[in-house]
This record gives sequence, C-alpha cells and structure tokens, in this order.
Amino acid sequence: MLLTEYRNRSLHLPNRIMMSPMTRLRSLPDGSPTTDVADYYAQRATAGLIVTEGIWPHSTGQSEAWVPGLQTPAHVEAWRHVTEAVHARGGRIFAQLMHGGRKGHPLARIDGSWPAGPSAVLDDDRVHLIDGGKADPITPGALDRTDIAAVVDQHATAARNAIAAGFDGVEIHGANSYLVHQFLADNTNLRDDEYGGSIENRMRLPLAVVDAVTGAIGSRRTAIRLSPGNPQFAMVEVDPAPLYQALVVELDRRDLAYLHLTDNDRYHALGDLRPRWHGTLVANIGENRAPTTAAGAETVLRAGLADLVSFGRSFIANPDLVHRIRHDLPLAPICEEMLYGCTAEGYSDYPNWTAGAVAHQHAE
Repeated sequence: MLLTEYRNRSLHLPNRIMMSPMTRLRSLPDGSPTTDVADYYAQRATAGLIVTEGIWPHSTGQSEAWVPGLQTPAHVEAWRHVTEAVHARGGRIFAQLMHGGRKGHPLARIDGSWPAGPSAVLDDDRVHLIDGGKADPITPGALDRTDIAAVVDQHATAARNAIAAGFDGVEIHGANSYLVHQFLADNTNLRDDEYGGSIENRMRLPLAVVDAVTGAIGSRRTAIRLSPGNPQFAMVEVDPAPLYQALVVELDRRDLAYLHLTDNDRYHALGDLRPRWHGTLVANIGENRAPTTAAGAETVLRAGLADLVSFGRSFIANPDLVHRIRHDLPLAPICEEMLYGCTAEGYSDYPNWTAGAVAHQHAE
C-alpha cells in the first residue's frame, strides 16, 4: 500500500510517503531560505508529499536563529524558488507554519522581541543564537487578547504568502511544544480567561488559527499537525484523550486537506482518534521512537489507521528514499554533526543510491 497512489479532493499523490517537517536551520539572516534549501527539497520530490521545516509566520514567533520565515516579500520570493524547484521535479510541497510562542530568545530573533506564550511558563530548551552558540532559557511573557488576535491574523497572512510563493498548501504546526500545542497542554496554559481552563477554552486559539487560515486560502489547502500527549520539551498532558477527541471532532467539520497525527506509547492517538476523523489522516509513528520503517508504515496503513505515513530522519540522508523503499535497498546513515548549519554540507550533498555505496561521503 505504501507505494500506491492516493487521491482525495485536495491531493493527488503518486505514493503514500510523506516527508515530515524537520528543522535544519538553513536560512539567511533575514529568514529567507538559502539556495541550498531549493536543492534539498527538489532532491526529495519523489515523496508523495513534502512538508517543509517549520516556518515562522511572523518574527515575534521565531523559535530560534536561522529558522526561516514567511512574512516579507523577500521570504515569498525565496520560497518561490523552492516550490518551483520541487514542482519542476514533479513534486508537491506544503509549508508548515510554526509559531514558537514561549520558545525563543531576543538574541535568537531578527527583531529582538521577547517570546510569549499562553502563560509565563519557562521552556527549558536552549536555542540557537544569531551570533552562534546557545542561550540559557528565559521566562516568556503571556499573550494578551490583542496579542492573540495578532497571532491569528499573522497565520492567515503567512498562509496567503505561502500560496503566493507557490506552495500547494499549508500545515499548521499544532504539535511538539509550539504555540498551538502550548494552548492545549496542561502545564503551558495556566490561563483563567476564555483561552484557558476548560477543554472548550483550550481549543479556542487552535480553532481560531485554523479558521483564519482556511478563510485565507481555503480549507482544502489547509492541514494541521497534532501530537496528543507528546512529552517532548517537557510538555504535560495528563489525560489527552478528552481534549483531542473534542478537538478532532471540531476539525473534522472543517473539511481540511489532512490531519497529521503523532502517535505515542502512552496514548495511542491513531486508534482513538481515527474513528472521529473522516478525512485524510497522516500517521507519524516515529516521534520519540526509532525512525519509521517501511514495514512499520505498511502495518499502519493495512490496519486502516492512516492513509499516509510521514517519514522524517530517513529522508535526511536518503533523498531517494522512495526508490530505496521500492527496491528494498539499504539506507544511508545520517551525519549527525552536520544536521544544523549554514551550508550544503550534510544537507543537500547526500547522494542517491549507487550499487555498493551506502555511507554518506563525509563518513567515508
């Protein structure tokens, strides 16, 4: 099933392999993607669908230095080179909109702004700075109602910019400790107003962002990623099922392009939420686990738990991952020390399969 085509009203994909969003920190100082980014994604255009690394919709949501943006005309022009390169290879690509919320640091942002989330709760993660190195975490501010309204509008504007840049759609990042997830989680949303406390209130910001984006570009070009119960970056969701059951029911009414859902060992979100979602479901089964394998993906598809499966780490060193899966070829290893950086090295210089050559050239 993994290599069979998939169609819905929004997507026509040659296979069911999605390239998952992965931060790689290859942008210019202004947040525009480099020319290497176009090469990187074009090389992986045989994926059924590519989702980019997280892209900030506004500089006040930049999570760390060298993460790209989709705010300015320069950003749009630079991303247009990326989408044109992917489309020239016959690929399809969505932009992931990723607002850092409480994640970030003034010395990691191009505008020097102070990070803010639903509540003033520290994120222990150390972030990359513009001048190199990493910063100790700082306590973020708390977004007020005016700030929240601005965040919603910023997502809509960034979505329009994505379509202007040639993207086939956008995926809202509602997972893995970023802003939308922060409003959903127990320990990052301590508000006592209409955005906190009850399940209905915790869903208010996520649904407002979804509605703003669908209003800007249409529901069939809008998707969302969720990671129910994901403990990454010290997020706490003691009992995620009731909230995500309610959220998915609301999202299901909105006719989105797809729901990208992360499973985990404590809460089996795929099994619980699949019956509540009637659209296209993308499974991510590798988060906080070993990298996703073709066999694991096939198992999920044949069980009816998903329509597509996203692969992350395997795509880093294997631009021809689809070819390798199709022919049961070995996968090349990742050069870990080059995951992040400013150059093509360890990024867009991984070779396609050639007989007898498995290792990355830097590891030879």
